[in-house]
Amino acid sequence: MQIYLVGGAVRDTLLGLSVKDRDWVVVGSTPQQMVDQGFLPVGRDFPVFLHPATHEEYALARTERKTGPGYRGFEIVATSGVTLEQDLARRDLTMNAIAVAKQQVRADGSFDPAQVVLCDPFHGQRDLRAKVLRHVTDAFREDPVRILRVARFAARFSDFSVAFETTALMQEMVARGEANALVAERVWQELAMGLMESHAARMVAVLQDSGAWANILPELDLAPASTALRQLAATLDTAGARGATLEIRFACLCLCATPAHTPANAALAAIRSLCQRLRIPSGCRDLALLLVRELDSILASLALHPTGVVDLLERCDAFRKPARFIELLGAAACATQAGSISATAGTLPAAVFLQTALAATQAAPTAVVAAQAHADGIDGRQIGDRVRAARIAAVAAGR
Repeated sequence: MQIYLVGGAVRDTLLGLSVKDRDWVVVGSTPQQMVDQGFLPVGRDFPVFLHPATHEEYALARTERKTGPGYRGFEIVATSGVTLEQDLARRDLTMNAIAVAKQQVRADGSFDPAQVVLCDPFHGQRDLRAKVLRHVTDAFREDPVRILRVARFAARFSDFSVAFETTALMQEMVARGEANALVAERVWQELAMGLMESHAARMVAVLQDSGAWANILPELDLAPASTALRQLAATLDTAGARGATLEIRFACLCLCATPAHTPANAALAAIRSLCQRLRIPSGCRDLALLLVRELDSILASLALHPTGVVDLLERCDAFRKPARFIELLGAAACATQAGSISATAGTLPAAVFLQTALAATQAAPTAVVAAQAHADGIDGRQIGDRVRAARIAAVAAGR
């Protein structure tokens, strides 16, 4: 049995980055031998085990053969005869197909690149130095999820380029309909991770270059080299610099990818359709719908009468869900700071005003008002009217 550290841990160490997770590949072993040594089997589709002490993943070296469409259509071979090079050959990018023997790795899983001998049959180190994302072998075409992974890595390593031949291969895969076989959960998983990178707009650009954008996100219209794409890049970069949540970043994506002059109902229907198809979490969906629907009202809020301000807060359900409303203002601020919408560059006074207005309404003695109304023999909608009037008065007093 031979054990090797592989994948992202090796890549990130060579790049001088911190390592979050470590994956190991085991050559010359069988599932039963792994179990006999105390490893816990967890793999459903192929033999993966958790180390009994570190709980890191150890996978048997394997090969894959395409048997059907999509990323599930594979025949997995994970026998003791599979070599390390065969295992590395099935990986996506050359930078992820480098291994180092466990004997050369320290007890904490780290290693000194200058002191080890790396197994690098597909020249991943060369591509790391050249800052190129390049597929390992032609087997790349067998898994359409790899298109999304390349786009996500482009967002993470924003100074890397995608090799011409890799882009051409992805375009061929899209033309053959492979992207149509992607499973909704995997699409959203990769998109969500890509959106959380510091330069998420590069993911969008790579998906467009490959032709996959129209297949994966047909509800969002974002032409290559367009003003909208540049606005999206600026907005997502701003969101990344601000450490924005996934909900905010997805909302910004939907905002920038909604074509100008699109009727509001059509834009909202497209976002709902996208979220339903990809099973996007409700928090992301709801914030995106709010941002697209209410952005103009947010920007115009400084000129609103206190009654209009309370109307806006009610439409956004800010009294029941104040945290989501603050996120909505954060999304609007990201778009504004990036210059994606017409507002004062770098700031969003309307967001500051609305946050202050919400705080004022929260401090209003609405419980006392409601109790007094009940004591006066008033109930039902009339109590609500008095509470609303108290909130309007609080907004007015705060100006």
